[in-house]
Amino acid sequence: MPKNRSVIKKTLGHIGNLFSQEQSRRPDWVFFGMSIVLLCVGLIVLTSASSAVGLKNFDDTYYFLKQQLSQGVLIGFVGGLLLYNIKISFLKKYSLHFFVLSLVLLILVLIPQFGDTRLGASRWLVLGPISFQPSELVKFTFVLYLAAWLEAHQATIKHFKQSFIPFVVIVAVVAGLLLLQPDLGTTGIFVLIALTMYFVAGGALPHISLFGLGGIVSVWLLIKTAPYRAARLTTFLNPDADPQGLGYHINQALLAIGSGGWFGRGLGHSRQKFQYLPESYGDSIFAVLAEELGFVATSIIVMLFIYYFVYAFRLSKRVDDMYESLVIVGLVAWLGWQSVINIGAMVGLLPLTGVPWPFVSYGSTSLVINLASIGLILQISRQLKRK
Repeated sequence: MPKNRSVIKKTLGHIGNLFSQEQSRRPDWVFFGMSIVLLCVGLIVLTSASSAVGLKNFDDTYYFLKQQLSQGVLIGFVGGLLLYNIKISFLKKYSLHFFVLSLVLLILVLIPQFGDTRLGASRWLVLGPISFQPSELVKFTFVLYLAAWLEAHQATIKHFKQSFIPFVVIVAVVAGLLLLQPDLGTTGIFVLIALTMYFVAGGALPHISLFGLGGIVSVWLLIKTAPYRAARLTTFLNPDADPQGLGYHINQALLAIGSGGWFGRGLGHSRQKFQYLPESYGDSIFAVLAEELGFVATSIIVMLFIYYFVYAFRLSKRVDDMYESLVIVGLVAWLGWQSVINIGAMVGLLPLTGVPWPFVSYGSTSLVINLASIGLILQISRQLKRK
């Protein structure tokens, strides 16, 4: 019995060591407050954008809001609280393990017994009653691992063979798995996260330029070898060529945005959400927001997002520890680039890629990981140099 008590005590001690004991320093409450504001804005917009589909498919106008709250916000807050308290040194020490595990999950998606294929893409992993997108988790674990890798290679970061080639190999492995799903949009975001972190860590500009050139060539080859990608590019360049076919989605999105005018039709009064605009509560939610609130209010919300990302990036500059600073850079780059790609696609500046808008689009996996990331940034903010 005493031996069992000793084992239990030792186990509890190990668990206790995982969590940060530094409770005296406060997190950055401004960042926390802005995160809550953006989340609330997202829930309000989602409530309106999803009401028509919810009523038609589930006889409940609040169906998607309820799902987002129960499976996204609630679990996300638990994840955020966990990462707010768990020691950053633990995440750093086992970052490679977490990264490899997420890659294994990404591979399982490609196996028919585990992967769920929707609209020709295998992006969902089904493990019993649990269904989620490993690509969202891989972005998070990749940031943790790459931050540790870049810190370890700081002395040779400008060397071609010692750092740049291994960096390219790491990125290529994940990009290859994402392209097998296929998911070009997420692959693009992933590459942008990697390049942003590599640049901030001091990577040589010629190497970054070479990587960018390689990326352009790779995209060209992907388009040449996949007719649907070529069709998507053609639609982007000339959306009026097939308005009832390939160009339908972007034309409906532009119609929604244009219909909003300066001040919008009013919250809840979108017409495009009534089965006209595909993915009105998901990837196309920005178009519904612009239609209902108009150019002025939508611009204010977009500027709030921009300020939020700039503020978070500035937090990283006030962190003494390089690993922690790069973690913030990676997480902010993820949320920022994803927002740019989503909004850019809706306004016709980028091809449609099926990328959700963080905090706003419907999707429990994405929201859970987003909120968990916020918890980690808040934990790191407790170590900031006070002004």
